[in-house]
Parts: sequence; structure tokens; C-alpha cells
Amino acid sequence: MNSQQWIAKADQYIMRTYGRYPLVPVRGEGCRLWDADGKEYLDFLAGVAVNNLGHCHPKVVAALQQQAAELIHCSNYYHIPQQIELAELLCRHSFADKAFFCNSGAEANEAAIKLARKYSLDKFGPERYEIITATESFHGRTMATVSATGQAKVQKFFDPLLHGFHHVPFDNVEALRAAVTPNTCAIMLEPIQGEGGVNIPAPGYFQAVRQLCNERGLLLIFDEVQVGMGRTGKLFAYEHFGITPDIMTLAKALAGGAPIGTMLAKDEVAAAFTPGTHGSTFGGNPLVTAAALATVRTILEDGILNATCEIGDYLLGELLTLKEKYPFVAEVRGIGLMIGMGLTIPGADIVKMGHERGLLLNVTHDTVLRFVPPLIVTKQEIDRMIVILDGIFAEISPGSGAKD
Repeated sequence: MNSQQWIAKADQYIMRTYGRYPLVPVRGEGCRLWDADGKEYLDFLAGVAVNNLGHCHPKVVAALQQQAAELIHCSNYYHIPQQIELAELLCRHSFADKAFFCNSGAEANEAAIKLARKYSLDKFGPERYEIITATESFHGRTMATVSATGQAKVQKFFDPLLHGFHHVPFDNVEALRAAVTPNTCAIMLEPIQGEGGVNIPAPGYFQAVRQLCNERGLLLIFDEVQVGMGRTGKLFAYEHFGITPDIMTLAKALAGGAPIGTMLAKDEVAAAFTPGTHGSTFGGNPLVTAAALATVRTILEDGILNATCEIGDYLLGELLTLKEKYPFVAEVRGIGLMIGMGLTIPGADIVKMGHERGLLLNVTHDTVLRFVPPLIVTKQEIDRMIVILDGIFAEISPGSGAKD
């Protein structure tokens, strides 16, 4: 079937929970996608920071194929070797001592919320259960993670939200300190806000947050669902800030596109989860953990992290050149290959024009173009993207659009 036929069938049978573009990808390789009509696209969205190794990376494909032929799923009532290996790999390369596996970022954050409350219940009693999060944050679509999220557009329609969450401005230590009460058990933050507009904290912010948590006996939870797994040029984004959290969540890029979520924690905190307190039917099954093992090992062993730093600097520089050329580009900010371009105009039409020209981009927070290409993107592919984006910008503001 062609794209229009697939779209017509989707309209008939699929719930409209997404404002989908009229695009039907059917094949991918590296930084490229092809749709059902054979049109090629340069992908600078990477499944929303999922395909960090590009589409259909050979090592991930091989791991999936081999594991699918041996054992796809078994119960978590039993020990799963691939899951154990993955837990060891993640713990040895992070602050953590223990891992819990689930299926998505929202589930990982849900687990983190439950663990923080259970730990606090055991240590301090039932009154200490509230969690402070940030405005413009995004933590998922379950009721708990929607309640934790600091964006009204995500929360509307679902009142009453779960109580026990308080939101303060991101990158504001004093607001955070003022929000702590005797009922607070944890602070939950994204090291870099993704859906909120690629917001990067000022130097010293997270050191102050860590100190506050230490002073008040609070757990620090880092949501690294989007920024983890090499996206910022380090395996985990917290490594940029010189501190460690007590709990961290991962998902998106962890298994090269296979659905997985993970919560990592220090031993003392992890001990609060005992048999029956939490679980997941599919979490960490042999198929997805085999894919995750191949993904993590490739990131660690194939020079991906250093390459991400280098190519991220190159992309940032090219986008800054466009900023100097066009007055509606207000700011370019980012770390590694998580980069936002803040505009003074809405970005939705730019995304659609990109699709017409074979470029997949994303706009978040209405006016921020988000660039999260695969970490294997080349300078030649960046140059091609810049040419397309430059052409779109010139068309938006012909003649007088570019700066003199």
C-alpha cells in the first residue's frame, strides 16, 4: 500500500492520541528513513532520541535475531541471564548498585516514585511522601507521571491528579529550598529538560540541589529517559555536573529501539523494594535486554561518546551560524547531540516544510526546534541538514529575513 492508503486505514482503526504527520516510514538505515512511497528522509529526530545508534544498527539487529531464535520471553519469576548482564553493565558504569527493568520511561519514573515513597515510609514514616519536580518538566503519561510533570497541557482533562507533587521553576535553587517541607521525601528532575524546550541549568545548580538533599535527608531522582545513553556525550548526563543522584531512570535509547525502561538505585534505597512491592510482566525480558546489551556495549566500545562530543560541537556551530543570519532565531543551546534552537516564531510550519524537503525535525514547547539525531550522524549529513534548514529559513523571510 502507498502512504495515503495506510493513513486512511489508520484513520479508520487507530485512536487519535497523536497529531500524526502524513508520513509512513517503512524502512530505516543509519540516519535515513524511507516512507511507503519510497521517499528518503534525513532523520534528525531519531524516534525522539531513541535511535542513538541510528536505524537498524547491525549489532542490535544481530542481537535481536539471535535472541528471537533462542528465547523471546519468560517470567520474572525466574532469573534471566541477559537481564543480569545488563544490570551489571549499567551498575558498573554508573553510581548505582541495583537495577529494576520495565518497558518505558513512564514506567521507570513510576517505579522511581514508588521506590522513593517506600524508602521514605520505611525510614521516616507515612507523613513523608511528597515529591518536588520542576515546571516545564515531562516525566510520562501514566497518572503518577502526569501528576509529576510540570506542564498544564499534559495534565488537562485528567483531574483530579494524584496528590503529593509540587512544581517549582527549573534552575532555581531558592524556589526549590522554599518548597521543601517536613512531608517532602524526594526531588525529581531532568538533568536537561527535553520536552520543556532543551533547558540547561546554570553551573552550580545541581551541586546546590545535591547539597539540599543531603541537608534535608531527601532522595535525588534524575530522569535521564531522554538525555541518558550517550545523548550528551557522556553515558549519563549527571556526569556533566559532578554529582550523583540516588535514583536514576533510563529508557528511550537503551535498547536501540526495542521497548525497555530501567530504574537504577543505590543499595540502601533499592532495599526498600521487596518481593511483591513492584513488578513488570515484560520488564527486562530476554529479547529486549539482549538488544540493550548490544546497544550499551556499542556505545561504550565503539568511540560513540567522544564522537558525540565532537560532532555535537560541529552541529552547534553550524546552527549558531544560522542564528547570526536570521533574526527570528533567538538562541541555540545544547550539550552533545541534544540541541535546541529557540525561535521568536512558531516552529510547526518549519517542521512540515522540512518533511517536504526530506528532513525530519521536531518542535517542542511550540517555538524550540529540537535536534536529536543519531549519535552516528556525520558532518556530511549535518551539512545536508543545514542546507535544507537554511533554505526553509530563507523562504520564511525572503529578502529582508536574513541579517545584513
